[in-house]
Amino acid sequence: MSGLAGSPRTPRPRRSPSPARPILEPAKSAKPSRGKARAGSAKDKSEAPSPHPELLSEIVLFNLFDVGRSIDLRKVAALIPANEDFDIVKRRDTPASLSLPRALTLSLGDGACLENGDTDCFSAQAKIYAEGAIVLLVRIRLRVAFGDLNAVRGTIVLSGDRHLSLDSWAEEGFRKTFAAIRPAIEDARDMATCDREAYSAWCLLECPEDPTAFVEARREAAASFLIGEADGADLHPSQILETLGHPLSYRRDDLAIFDLDRCLIIDPRRDYEDLLLIIEHANWQLLELRVLDKLLDRWLEAEDEVQGLKSGKAMRRAAKARTSSAQANLARLQSLRFDALFILENLENSSKIIGDYYLGQVYSQLCDIFNTDGWKWSVERRLDILENVYDMVKSASSERVILTLEIVFIVVCVIFPVIQILQVFLVK
Repeated sequence: MSGLAGSPRTPRPRRSPSPARPILEPAKSAKPSRGKARAGSAKDKSEAPSPHPELLSEIVLFNLFDVGRSIDLRKVAALIPANEDFDIVKRRDTPASLSLPRALTLSLGDGACLENGDTDCFSAQAKIYAEGAIVLLVRIRLRVAFGDLNAVRGTIVLSGDRHLSLDSWAEEGFRKTFAAIRPAIEDARDMATCDREAYSAWCLLECPEDPTAFVEARREAAASFLIGEADGADLHPSQILETLGHPLSYRRDDLAIFDLDRCLIIDPRRDYEDLLLIIEHANWQLLELRVLDKLLDRWLEAEDEVQGLKSGKAMRRAAKARTSSAQANLARLQSLRFDALFILENLENSSKIIGDYYLGQVYSQLCDIFNTDGWKWSVERRLDILENVYDMVKSASSERVILTLEIVFIVVCVIFPVIQILQVFLVK
């Protein structure tokens, strides 16, 4: 899926380190903000303000992992102190009928600082979905110049006596969560081979001007950031237009621009929790589709067996000893088809975000960027191939049964009468 996007960032600690909650320190490689440099050297008060002033920002990192076929949430609740996630808050014009997959949440870092509005703040939680996914959600609040957002990815997390990068901290958090809930995972995958997705939401909680004008004045820096290039990458105007050409706004003072691995949200009201939930869900869907597509690729190895049954040698072997094996393959293919169909149906049922309301527009744009329709088409095509494989195996099995019946018929209706006639002549 595709799939529970990138992970990095961090602030400067104002509290003493606590084993219960990791804190942050700036990475040595982090660049000083251009805003401060200009302010310190400006002797002429009439000099224009810095194009990249330091702004209060919140960076939300999504790390999604597919860990198995499904997770028993009741067992999870008995294994760890996880709580049921609250339903989406119906903000803006969101219909009351909207529902998203429910999850259990496990706190990995103190989130009180976010609620208290602290400037330098780190919070993390794991979200566990019954569909077999774990989402590690890391949130960091700090002041940073807009042009230095990418540099935040080099921040160091202080965890006890150790120094970890944000990526390493997220990986460690996932490993601990996975190990704790493994007994509740059906068909658990090896930790090292879990498919994953990463995404970053960069939320500006302050904006010195109209958001559209703010981004327009920093078009190249904004586009470079969203694409993942360093500031000053000298992007072509067509690439800048493609990246920034589809902004979404609900109010006059908010703005959201989405790209493949990250998005930029400007909202001084700090009313974007529903957007984060839609971002998480779209990435979760992408991850699950990718995993299902890969799973179907492995299942389709059964097609080699079907091709082998066409050869005379294989048919002779089947006539001797593989009737039961063919029946087993037939049952297995049928079971795989139903499993894949149910997974796809469950995935589509969990994401019926249909309509022209604001969250529907956000979800549609993310699906276009992630090309989820293309992944669905790939999955459906493989399901069709799997059905064809099933039909071929079934046809081969039926032909063997018919051949066996024909041989029995010949023996009963032709050979037996001939033997009886010969016995009569021999008696005479």
